[in-house]
Amino acid sequence: MALIEGDNTVAGMEPLRISEATFKDYFALLKPRVMSLVVFTAVAGMVLAPGHINPVIGFIAILCIAVGAGASGALNMWYDADIDAVMTRTASRPIPSGRILPGEALAFGIILSGFSVAVLGLAVNVLAAGLLAFTIFFYAVIYTMWLKRWTPQNIVIGGAAGAFPPMIGWAAVTDGVSIESITLFLIIFLWTPAHFWALALFKMRDYGAVGVPMLPNVSGEKVTKDQILVYSVLSALSGVAPSFLGFASPVYGVVAGLLGAGFVWYSILCRRMPDGDPAMKPAKKLFAYSIVYLFAIFSCLMLDHFASGLFQAMSGRI
Repeated sequence: MALIEGDNTVAGMEPLRISEATFKDYFALLKPRVMSLVVFTAVAGMVLAPGHINPVIGFIAILCIAVGAGASGALNMWYDADIDAVMTRTASRPIPSGRILPGEALAFGIILSGFSVAVLGLAVNVLAAGLLAFTIFFYAVIYTMWLKRWTPQNIVIGGAAGAFPPMIGWAAVTDGVSIESITLFLIIFLWTPAHFWALALFKMRDYGAVGVPMLPNVSGEKVTKDQILVYSVLSALSGVAPSFLGFASPVYGVVAGLLGAGFVWYSILCRRMPDGDPAMKPAKKLFAYSIVYLFAIFSCLMLDHFASGLFQAMSGRI
């Protein structure tokens, strides 16, 4: 950080401090990897929704959702700067490393939050904006400020924040909520615990060092591995659900079933992993596969939707 003196120094007061943050630092504050998942699932919600949306309005909607997700990440990093400085996975983030001052991150997050919600409401519809506002509030306040440091079920409840984007995308097109959009929500909501608890298994020391009550630290590895298996089964079932509810084809159902079987298999391997295993390879493999699984499920949903539309168009010409 730089110290600015001269005109910026008032007698009897500390010199004004400003950070030397670059665009790259502010971009990192938005949690771009998380943002990419948010944007991807929101696009899926828009694609799968019945009806059409003007491409320009659709682009504005996705941009607002992306900015809102980034704002949530900035507020999360601002509040968690104390524990981020201790954890090896997060110590190099912009705030604990000193590249961005906490106040700058807070202002950045608040401004982006207001901008994204206001523009989405004015350009698209109030329902989508309301869902985005609730998502930001849920992640920044309910999860980050309350659940994360209070209960080992933080990921289960807090997972709702990451599950809203496809609902927001759906609402942007339809100005409504339906059983289909709720199903998209549930796919992510039920996927989240197995995904994050796999990470928590091989990051137990980090979470223990900062006092975050993740399930492996509170209830032990065996309970965590059992819970991971339960949620992987529920996630696999929810992944197949669109086929049974009629907004995806039987072909999608078969592919989703195979992907879900892989998720459950990796969870079984994780469950068989001895407690205290220093390498934690099964947990790391499960974590990696869980990311592939979610991207694959939503990719297959969109491909199935396009294929069904193409088939109907071709059938109409015959």
